[in-house]
Amino acid sequence: MAGLRIAVFASGQGTNFQALADAAQQDRLEGASLELLVCDKPEAPVVERARQAGVDTFLFRPKEYASREAYEREILAELERRDIGLVVLAGYMRILTPVMVDAFAGRMINIHPALLPTFPGVGGIKQALDYGVKVTGVTVHFVDGGMDTGPIIAQRTVEVLDGDTEATLALRIHAVEQEVFPWVVQRIASGAVSLDGRHVTVTTL
Repeated sequence: MAGLRIAVFASGQGTNFQALADAAQQDRLEGASLELLVCDKPEAPVVERARQAGVDTFLFRPKEYASREAYEREILAELERRDIGLVVLAGYMRILTPVMVDAFAGRMINIHPALLPTFPGVGGIKQALDYGVKVTGVTVHFVDGGMDTGPIIAQRTVEVLDGDTEATLALRIHAVEQEVFPWVVQRIASGAVSLDGRHVTVTTL
């Protein structure tokens, strides 16, 4: 899928954004270009990461809008202006409305720090530890109207070690995220994963 133009949505540190930016600079996203960072926190570290990578930004403050739908419509206009073909959620801490989800149905992906469908929502790493599982992991999936319910694209396991804390387990999970996310984006860009969000073969890395 030559010329796939990507927008990344992020709210915080931006480590997954950085992984994608590094992959783009190293020509590991062949067939895709990282065009835009969308961020709801203009002071977030991810904004500086985008500047360093030469990626344009769309920054906004949700409190300045009457509703979530209002700022999403403004974001959509920017995405359409730039001919964005894929939205990548990389630590974006806003719940999306149908305004955005419907417009990019089958063209929006998210990464989650657990093996979905187990431990969806906020705190997937803590949920896994509290439950006592011996294996957790990372999931990349298409975004639909539910909470981490979209079709799964790829998963990779991470062992839970004796004595793990939320912090130690998070370090290993985030390291895996930074490997898996660029790999999935490259497969989408190459056409190995179809952007329809319905017929997806689960890939275990």
